[in-house]
Amino acid sequence: MPESTEHGKSSESAVSALYEELLAAWNRRDARGYAALFDPAGAMVGFDGSQVPGSEVADHLTPIFADHPTAAYVWKVREVCSLTDEVVLLRAIVGMVPPGRTELNPAANAVQSLVAQNHAGTWRIVLFHNTPAQYHGRPDLAEQHTDELTRVLRDSSG
Repeated sequence: MPESTEHGKSSESAVSALYEELLAAWNRRDARGYAALFDPAGAMVGFDGSQVPGSEVADHLTPIFADHPTAAYVWKVREVCSLTDEVVLLRAIVGMVPPGRTELNPAANAVQSLVAQNHAGTWRIVLFHNTPAQYHGRPDLAEQHTDELTRVLRDSSG
């Protein structure tokens, strides 16, 4: 679990690592590993609008991973900022690569926000919100989102 011994940059780095572990757990289809990153009193808002208490994240994800071939995340962190010494906000854009494919599915693009809180040196997610990035009426923004993540995908596989 990411820990921080200092505030500021180290807190932001710890929360960036927490976020990366969250998406890596999703990509591994590891419901328990994903859920372990949440504060039990926290919450998750899924891509479809599902609202799940932090204590129920594993129960929510286990059947999804068991019954559906989930796509893998590709992400780019846009901002990480300390709100207080013990609370950090992270904002990112994501895309997903469907199983058996090598390119992003633009219909699954999203914007994610994560709020983490430090409890005795351990960072936990208190809110994770995953919102579809549809950019209604602004196809240039939708294309920019996909292009930016396609570059991330190419850089990570090359």
